[in-house]
Amino acid sequence: MKTPPRTPAPRQAAPVASTRIHFGRVFKAESASYFLLLGTALFLVVFGLVMVLSSSSVDSYLENTGFFGTVLRQGGFALIGVPVMLMISHLPLKFWRRVAWPMLIVACLLQCLVVFTPLGVEVAGNTNWLSVGGVQFQPSEAIKLALVVWLGMILSQKEKRLDDWRHVYIPVFGVGGGAVLLVLIGGDLGTVLIMAGILFGALFFAGVRLRLLAVPLGAGVVLAVLMALTSTNRMTRILSFMGAGCEDLDGPISAPCWQPLHGTWALANGGIFGVGLGNSKAKWSWLPAADNDYIFAIVGEELGLIGAIVVLFMFILLAFAFLRIMRTSTSLQARVSTAAVLVWLIGQAFVNIGVVLGVFPVLGVPLPLVSAGGTALLTTLGAIGIVLSFTRGDHAEPPRRAAMSTDTSGARQ
Repeated sequence: MKTPPRTPAPRQAAPVASTRIHFGRVFKAESASYFLLLGTALFLVVFGLVMVLSSSSVDSYLENTGFFGTVLRQGGFALIGVPVMLMISHLPLKFWRRVAWPMLIVACLLQCLVVFTPLGVEVAGNTNWLSVGGVQFQPSEAIKLALVVWLGMILSQKEKRLDDWRHVYIPVFGVGGGAVLLVLIGGDLGTVLIMAGILFGALFFAGVRLRLLAVPLGAGVVLAVLMALTSTNRMTRILSFMGAGCEDLDGPISAPCWQPLHGTWALANGGIFGVGLGNSKAKWSWLPAADNDYIFAIVGEELGLIGAIVVLFMFILLAFAFLRIMRTSTSLQARVSTAAVLVWLIGQAFVNIGVVLGVFPVLGVPLPLVSAGGTALLTTLGAIGIVLSFTRGDHAEPPRRAAMSTDTSGARQ
């Protein structure tokens, strides 16, 4: 009698191996640049929430929103912005090529609603806010984000013709300059300066010769001077920066010298080690925009020189992460867009801190990732998410596939 053939038992190792591969793909190790940029950004967001809580508690209470009104609103935007940043970081490079034009067109249309319709809201002399259904936001921040993507796309298409002024001036200063002009019509000169820096920074890092940038740079300087001279509000800020009208130290809070003067006093009060977190005196209605444009003064007062240096170091670390990603980028589009974000965030931080220190006149730009402001936080995190996506998708062939091709070529030999 023949014994029936035995059916081999199924192997149990295969599911384990496949499971290991599956989780390896989900939790695969990112590059060091990815974690450096992500960690620095998250640190600044958390640090910003702490400082917004401290600097806004008094004003929030006076506005009948409780001590935590402003920070809860800012925290809500952070809870939205961080997951969106992480989702954006998974998008491929070709996606940004496709959406560059739609992003810029939509952002410019929203800005047109600000400057050409009654939906625009004027704040501190600048018409830069759009109010829809009781919700206010700044389309100019969306234009910054759109310019980052659009400049990377358009300059990568013009890569071999950047020596021809027509392929530089017409698209960049024709289309991109038109978007900046829409913001300038609203009167927000501080934001316009940051956006102009984005344009020139993208061109510089794309390899455009400096002689081609001299003419538009000179025209931009002349335009900025004319805008300053034709505005009473801006001239008052400039004259107060130069010391005019600052003789009366007990003037009203609306006096042009009040904010920069009390910002300086807040920094001086902090000393080296600060007065302690939450113990600021300037936030007790002595310093306007303490949780926004002048939050660095509260940092210096409560955390002292040491806290201010930590903030400066984190922005230096952020710049280093951007430069490292630019150095390892294999496409001009990724390199230009990363450079645009670098100029945007680091340049804006430099201007904000310079205003608080008295190096520049009051320009009204927030400290990225730290100051209160939902639109600014969302767009900033979105820009960082775009750069993070370049660290994922802007690489050469994966090592394993390259090794397999080497083995195959060796076997053929």
